[in-house]
Amino acid sequence: MKLFAVLLTASALSLVACGQAPVQVAAPAAAPAPIPVKVVLVTMFEIGTDDDGKAGEFELWKQRRHLTQSFKFGGYHDLYLEPDTGLLVMVTGIGTANSAASTMMLGMDPRFDVSKAYWLVDGIAGFDPADASIGSAAWASFAVDGDLAHEIDAREMPKEWPFGYFARYTKKPFDENKPQPTGEMFALDAGLTDWAFALTKDMVLPDIPSLAATRNLYTEHPNARRAPFVLKGDTLSAMTFWHGALLNDWANKWVNYWTEGKGEFVSSAMEDTGTLQALTYLANAGKVDRQRALVLRTASNYTMQPPGLTAAQNLLKENEGYAGLEAAVESAYLVGSKVIDTLIAHWDIYQDRLPTVNDIAKAAP
Repeated sequence: MKLFAVLLTASALSLVACGQAPVQVAAPAAAPAPIPVKVVLVTMFEIGTDDDGKAGEFELWKQRRHLTQSFKFGGYHDLYLEPDTGLLVMVTGIGTANSAASTMMLGMDPRFDVSKAYWLVDGIAGFDPADASIGSAAWASFAVDGDLAHEIDAREMPKEWPFGYFARYTKKPFDENKPQPTGEMFALDAGLTDWAFALTKDMVLPDIPSLAATRNLYTEHPNARRAPFVLKGDTLSAMTFWHGALLNDWANKWVNYWTEGKGEFVSSAMEDTGTLQALTYLANAGKVDRQRALVLRTASNYTMQPPGLTAAQNLLKENEGYAGLEAAVESAYLVGSKVIDTLIAHWDIYQDRLPTVNDIAKAAP
């Protein structure tokens, strides 16, 4: 830089000596200040095109919020901002690879300041009928990965093994000598999750009449037959869309194993460990606050078949259209909005500290 300045000065003096005015070099324009973001809403997919009336996880937010600014984004979908509130909405694309890449891209995007932002993952999932009904909403305390492991085909595994799936660096399924998780399990901030649950647990969720026909098939699962409700329950992220009673049993044991009995498998999704891995790395780089992450999943379908159907029959039936999709996206919007609006309304407090259950008690009349 010093050599460039000397050469530029010498050139200017030469021009003056020749009777010519020196060329004016314009200073580079200052980069605009990054937009401060209060909440990042993380959705994963959209059906068809925006505003076509086919509601995926993003559509209702586009319809009902004042998302007046859009930003081109090199990932799966454009970003949308509600300028008056500081809510930024993204659609990552399906699967842990898409969610991790999209989250990392946003965290490194110089157009936005997400250093104090809360991140709400808000999308649909399959639910264990032992825990809840379609249309219900579950706040996760843990996100467990269903891909990062060893696997032996069940037809070749030792006869005494319950599954051919086992943790890396171990010798058998559910080996008590498992290593510390390095991507297999992520814990959410307990206080923040408890606050979100306490804030929303008494909400009345939409009970669309068509849900009853599917709910009533699950004669052996009382919770599957309930009207939709808000609960706490943990999520399993896997790139493979699995289904059936046997894999549902595996999912419960896998979540229990990695959380050391503290977690309860409720929802089966695809993206959350990817999102949380990216947020962990972004926090290491000083870009985000990893504690400010929430995961809300709502039930569009069940993770296993009801009596009278095989796993294959039920999966193929659900692939024609999830019985609880409409209710699930509505619940995701209603419950997610309650948390987002509360964070933004009390930003003078929550920009500097996480909310707690005590804040709800103080706000009660």
